[in-house]
Amino acid sequence: MPHRLSVVVQTPAHSAIAGPLTYESTQALPPGSLVRVPLGKRETLGVVWDAVVDGTPEDSSFEIRAISAALDGLAPLNPAWRGLVQFAAQYYQRAVGEVALAALPPQLRELGAAQLTRRLKRPTGAIDANAADTTDSIALSAEQISAIARFNSEAGPFLLFGSTGSGKTEVYLQLVQSLLARDPAAQALVMVPEINLTPQLEARFRERFEPRYGAASVVSMHSGMTPPQRLKSWLAAHNGVARIVLGTRMAVFASMPGLKLIVVDEEHDPSYKQQEGARYSARDLAVYRSQLETRLSTQADPGSGPCRVLLGSATPSLESWHHSRPAAEGGRYVRLAMPSRIGAGALPKVRLVDMNLQQKKTVFSPQLLAAIQQRVARGEQSMVFLNRRGYAPVLACSSCEWKSECPHCSAYRVFHKIDRSLRCHHCGYAEPVPRACPSCGNPDISPVGRGTERLEEHLAELLADVGRPDGGRVVVARIDADSTKAKGALEAQLDQVHTGAVDVLVGTQMIAKGHDFRRITLVAAINPDGALFSSDFRAPERLFSLLMQAGGRAGRDAAHSQSSEMWVQTEHPQHPLFAALRQHDYPAFAASQLEERHVAGMPPFSYQALVRAEARTQEAAQAFLTLASAAACDVPDVERVTLYPAVPMGVQRVANIERAQMLIESPSRQALQRFLARWQAVLRATRSQPEAKGLIRWAIDVDPLSI
Repeated sequence: MPHRLSVVVQTPAHSAIAGPLTYESTQALPPGSLVRVPLGKRETLGVVWDAVVDGTPEDSSFEIRAISAALDGLAPLNPAWRGLVQFAAQYYQRAVGEVALAALPPQLRELGAAQLTRRLKRPTGAIDANAADTTDSIALSAEQISAIARFNSEAGPFLLFGSTGSGKTEVYLQLVQSLLARDPAAQALVMVPEINLTPQLEARFRERFEPRYGAASVVSMHSGMTPPQRLKSWLAAHNGVARIVLGTRMAVFASMPGLKLIVVDEEHDPSYKQQEGARYSARDLAVYRSQLETRLSTQADPGSGPCRVLLGSATPSLESWHHSRPAAEGGRYVRLAMPSRIGAGALPKVRLVDMNLQQKKTVFSPQLLAAIQQRVARGEQSMVFLNRRGYAPVLACSSCEWKSECPHCSAYRVFHKIDRSLRCHHCGYAEPVPRACPSCGNPDISPVGRGTERLEEHLAELLADVGRPDGGRVVVARIDADSTKAKGALEAQLDQVHTGAVDVLVGTQMIAKGHDFRRITLVAAINPDGALFSSDFRAPERLFSLLMQAGGRAGRDAAHSQSSEMWVQTEHPQHPLFAALRQHDYPAFAASQLEERHVAGMPPFSYQALVRAEARTQEAAQAFLTLASAAACDVPDVERVTLYPAVPMGVQRVANIERAQMLIESPSRQALQRFLARWQAVLRATRSQPEAKGLIRWAIDVDPLSI
């Protein structure tokens, strides 16, 4: 007798086919099984979602197609994984199949049953349970011991608030180590915000755990890996061979049947929020997943231990900080504090340079330049931070109004001197720098503003006559997205910094967080003022976090901590943000920001969603949003939400596509969710209206990080 299966597949984001599809099978496959199914004229991967329904369909007008093959070499995806996907799809307003299939490795979506069988026959490098444990015992600080003890004795979720250099990574290692030692089937997930932080973390975990559990026990998951590498890591985690998974935001969806610990390092980082497709927050899903895993595992086995989650940061997100207030005040997280640095002295002294007192167009104040020269003379390292890559943000003509605008975007193309190109950082359009102004023919076109490439060149010129202690020339290096494109380039450049071959390191936020630079004693932030008066209410929070993280790179070696400094060149030295920065007082900064948000009714005291529309014209994009807003008057819970007028996005046009957005806000998360779920039908219907002709796509972004 044929069986009917409910299968989710990856369908277009806004198609009418949003839920599971029905297929026939000769065998009763359990939920979570992977199958190959026909969809239109092609064959695709699907996941059996619901229980098997026997019999034939009552409505015989629809043809029920048969599955092509079952990938029975793999164990079914477990209920916790399916529950996580179901929740993410529902909360972030996406189709279940879209989230489920995007969470699987690309190569798995392409393999047939026979190909997968051959792939599974490859050796996996099984765990050697008898391997010698060469892990040395590590002396922990009193703060680390206290944090670990509270983590093991309380339920959580936990927020580890530890200053830069306080030993948060060692706490992660200790928690994973004790978990694996007491539970032979347990797995741990450790997440970092960016790919460039993965190699050094992987090195520490492999050094600690490979001798005991084997080379296959630690795997990585991030988008920088090749499809075969990603499939290998996923299979190792899914089969339980990998005990530890290290990854970026995509790793929150890793299939880990023995998951008992989730660590989210640098939990404040906006990189944890996906900005394409299903716009999920990996940090928030990590918290939900720990609760789901605990609930389902204890239902199946009351003696099973919980799955705990730990969020770690020196500058927590204001949402997490608010959630970690005392339980008596409504807090939901347990706050663990580690304010002291290990192996280092106090945090660097913060010096503010008032650029209003400097000569016009000064890049490096004389005081800062002298401080950098002193470090070079002493054989110490400096780090200069500017969050803008390229040589200059714009090229301009001195005779007419021409600027290097992108013909496809409402933005300027950035001048990159290294390859003499003008490159748009939004659509990627690039062309050689013109010999003369395209508008008036004037040959005198020049760069305006500075990026890291120009800063590196200028600093090398300023330090050309400064000698190193060994008599050599000063080495200025740059690390940003442009200098690390080649495979292995980032690792090679970081090695140069660690070995002392570099005197001054120039870079973007890539170098401002997570790295353990032992020789750096001076960090300088150049022109950070743009975020002080941004229209985005989260901009001050991001700036303070970035400056605190950057400053934490200095003085990490106790031998140099007393002389470590952070220099900030600003035109607004009296701003309250810098007053808190000088004291390294995150709690005071957080309190002031939360008070402002409470008065203004901003998150975390309200809940938001953005609807973004892309169309051939700005008029069509805004018309679609305006019509959908007007048609929302009959949607349930509309009285509990506020729909703001449609406006162009900050960068209005990208790749010749006009973009607009509309903010929806509510004091109730549940009311906002119910409204969005019911409003989806209105949005789909509005798309066919004549006024919205030219609309290309629309998307809902729940809990947006940038407005």
